Amino acid sequence: MSSRDKIYFASDFHLGSYPKEASVLREQKIISWLDAIKVDAKELYLVGDVFDFWFEYKTVVPRGYIRFLGKLAELADLGVKIKLFKGNHDMWMFGYFKDELGAEIISNELEVTYNNKKFYIHHGDGLGPGDRKYKFLKKIFRSSFCQWLFARLHPNLGIGIAQQWSKHSRISNNEDEHFLGEENEWLIVYAKELLAKEHFDYMIFGHRHLPYDVNLSNNSRIVNLGEWINFHTYAVWDGNELELKKWE
Repeated sequence: MSSRDKIYFASDFHLGSYPKEASVLREQKIISWLDAIKVDAKELYLVGDVFDFWFEYKTVVPRGYIRFLGKLAELADLGVKIKLFKGNHDMWMFGYFKDELGAEIISNELEVTYNNKKFYIHHGDGLGPGDRKYKFLKKIFRSSFCQWLFARLHPNLGIGIAQQWSKHSRISNNEDEHFLGEENEWLIVYAKELLAKEHFDYMIFGHRHLPYDVNLSNNSRIVNLGEWINFHTYAVWDGNELELKKWE
């Protein structure tokens, strides 16, 4: 048996996005990755937008993803610690994954230390300059009143509205992603501002669908995890080094 000493990071699976057939194939690829890492994974960070939409009614959760959820349950039963970040697409996670998988649900940033290396982890939405409209909407969507109102909708209607909205997202339209340069990548701008106040060895984000690994200084790096629609990228920490990799 391999020792469980690796920590894995991935984000932006967007399971359930339109069209359904592409989401099902993507789920199969993700499951094959999870099946491969289960032999040495100590912890698994899923850094937001795992689902293209998620809302937990009191007695109802969105249908589907049964094989993916079953694989997460298998990892949890093997002792892998699972940490789920709320993204902008699945911010309405409450207690379901904690109750069923023992997962830790993280609403915003998480700061952790491994082998004297400091990590800053966040989905990445609402950070950096600009995008004031979304930052305003995020406060509304995360409010308990907004969640209470949405819960009053019948699941067929609420989830149906979300599925129609998904058809117009950048995922379903397969928009190209290009690196804009350090001065124009808002997460890099945010990371540099944060580093001016506090040191982190690694800053890990999702949300920005383009994978990149950029040195911010001699001893600080920012890693964007990318997505699983086109890139199928993830990061792994082996106790000494963080590496951005692609699942083939």
